[in-house]
Amino acid sequence: MPLTVGRFGADDPERSPRFKLSVLEQLDEFRKRLIRACIGVAVGVVVAFAFINPIVDFVFRPIRSILPPGSKLIYTVPGEAFSVYVTLALIAGIVIASPWIMWQVWQLIAPALYLKEKKFAFWFIFMTTLGFVGGAAFNHYIAFKMLMVFFAQFNSTNLTFLPRLDDVLDMYTRMLLVLGVVFQMPTLVFFLAKMGLVTAGFLARQLKYAILVIFIIAAVVTPSGDPYNQTILALPMIGLYLLSILIAWIFAPVTKKEPKD
Repeated sequence: MPLTVGRFGADDPERSPRFKLSVLEQLDEFRKRLIRACIGVAVGVVVAFAFINPIVDFVFRPIRSILPPGSKLIYTVPGEAFSVYVTLALIAGIVIASPWIMWQVWQLIAPALYLKEKKFAFWFIFMTTLGFVGGAAFNHYIAFKMLMVFFAQFNSTNLTFLPRLDDVLDMYTRMLLVLGVVFQMPTLVFFLAKMGLVTAGFLARQLKYAILVIFIIAAVVTPSGDPYNQTILALPMIGLYLLSILIAWIFAPVTKKEPKD
């Protein structure tokens, strides 16, 4: 039987027919999914702009609560405030469209899966969306506010803490994206464990290396290199890694023992 050159999974009857596309056809499929995801984000941005003032108030509420009485966030560049509004609308649009984005990602990777693995479509969309929203919530209510409290404690009779609008949003956005990605760790391990690609034992043996990498990431993300700020970000990452070990142990595929002769 002649082989199909440049095609994936051509000899696997359990693969989706679309998985047997050529490389160029796979790239075209990726382009389509990317365009659809961008359209979903655009719709989310339009919705977010309809509620932009409550969104701005919600995002900056943690820092306003720790500023000295009567203080305000300031901006010194004419277009800075408008840029902040656009950035917040984009972030909110991504959050609103996150289920649709995850569906496009699933449709992109589903052809590479076996038929028995495709039943996890709902759990993939639900868990990835929940992970991103959970990371964003942890950043807003805990991590970002604790960092602001740390920086504001140097306020005194000689020093006044009046942060610039753009600087605050830059730090908020950077932490939100990092934590949104980090909170996907349990979801990633869940699917890798179900596919038999990782085990709880393997993750446990790599714990010391994972902690080292986590603190390096925390040092890069935080605006200062002090241990306090690093720990704020590192602790939830370590907790998620330990949770991932438990998930890998619970959801690892059951191996059947072969009967002895």
